[in-house]
Amino acid sequence: MNENELKEAVSRALVTVAPEAEPESIDPDANLREQLDIDSLDFLTFVIALKKETAIDVPESDYAEIATFNGCVSYLTKATATATGPS
Repeated sequence: MNENELKEAVSRALVTVAPEAEPESIDPDANLREQLDIDSLDFLTFVIALKKETAIDVPESDYAEIATFNGCVSYLTKATATATGPS
């Protein structure tokens, strides 16, 4: 997946936990839980949705890295690169 596809996947995953969210209005550098007023269970549901969208498992120890939209995309980009190996 390229970066744009990952951004779309993150947006789709966010909408699963916050259906009223408008991905284009999300501050990409602000904490997603605070912006979308989601609790820890919703965040876990978001992580599960991310895995369904991208096939990338995010361990609990890495949750801080996906706390923002940009952080999430960056994490997934690195994970995708690692999974596919050097080009």
